[in-house]
Amino acid sequence: MEKTWRWFGKKDKITLPMLKQIGVEGIVTALYDEPNGAIWSEEAILDLKHYIEDAGLRWSVVESLPVSEAIKYGGENRDELIDNYIVSLENLGKAGVKTICYNFMPVLDWIRTELEFPLGDGSTALYFDKVRFAYFDCYILKREGAKADYSAEMLAKLAELDSTITEAEKEKLVDNIVIKTQGFVSGNFKEGEKQPLELFRTLLNLYKDIDKDTLRENMAYFLNRIMPTCEQYDMNMCVHPDDPPFQMLGLPRIVTSADDIEWIMNAVDNPRNGLTLCAGSLSAGSHNNLPEIALKFLSRIHFAHLRSTQVFPNGNFVEAPHLEGRGELIELVRIFETYRPHVPMRVDHGRAMLDDAKNGYNAGYPLYGRMFAMAQLDGVMAAVHQLLPPADAQNTEPLPFHSVAGKMA
Repeated sequence: MEKTWRWFGKKDKITLPMLKQIGVEGIVTALYDEPNGAIWSEEAILDLKHYIEDAGLRWSVVESLPVSEAIKYGGENRDELIDNYIVSLENLGKAGVKTICYNFMPVLDWIRTELEFPLGDGSTALYFDKVRFAYFDCYILKREGAKADYSAEMLAKLAELDSTITEAEKEKLVDNIVIKTQGFVSGNFKEGEKQPLELFRTLLNLYKDIDKDTLRENMAYFLNRIMPTCEQYDMNMCVHPDDPPFQMLGLPRIVTSADDIEWIMNAVDNPRNGLTLCAGSLSAGSHNNLPEIALKFLSRIHFAHLRSTQVFPNGNFVEAPHLEGRGELIELVRIFETYRPHVPMRVDHGRAMLDDAKNGYNAGYPLYGRMFAMAQLDGVMAAVHQLLPPADAQNTEPLPFHSVAGKMA
């Protein structure tokens, strides 16, 4: 697999020469300064591409060319926004950047309640607490009808939490859920937003009459519009699963499971309509089996996020070390190295360790934690290669899920 790294542009504190030194081969990035819905110009794309290539790397994946909210909920200007999206795709295609990771999550990009959850070894990780998220929904956001979405047992826990939570903790929940995890990726929220909850409510209201079927229809409409451009320029669209992979805030979510992914692949049955296999997002749902999903959709997976989660009995989850948890990354590497060895992968959401916390990196994107994870997976890839049969003796059918992983154990 191609070893790639999410890099946040020329202002990123982690520089391209640093990435070259630690074995990164490809860069995953975007034009982060462009407003959501704007056209990415050929000049801006080529400037960034040449900057990356001058460092001895390649621009492997765009993450993300954001899908505007009006495209998702079917607003009056969606066709204009899709037209802009197509021009951006054309300009990327002309520049030779051919893999596009995107998501179709309403309002939010990904959700955590704690960004520095302490682990036993002194490092920290991203964490999701179901009670605290429900408290944000019912007591801070005060979403209309929110309490009807939770059990009597959960509501009792919320009332108990309300008697002890501090104002500082409430502010931190808003910052973590609305700003810190969104400001550098989604385009909806920015650092320093004066009234984040008001903006949040405004965005939620856009989906008041949008259910799962309607969101699916809007996604299929979008994909059908852009597929001719993808075919013309040999480009792959790779939808990112919903994170976490279950319903939240009364919003429809349509990329949470194997059944959801199958619907998307069948609704627009074109090999250019593909999947970003995010092992972390999908593994946060106990209903998902990552090796099974990887094998089922192997031909349509054009990009992989390799991270893992540990899910607790109460439904809370934490980002797990990359060789542990429900993500089964060793098995996923075996599958890809055997059957799709050229798929780009990036390690994702590393633990913050050593002096990562002092450097102000974007949440989930530390230097040392991701570097450590990449070294681990580099070793896994090397071990898998040692165990694979010679190229001319390899089977064309997928091996049993744990055949190689079992040998490694």
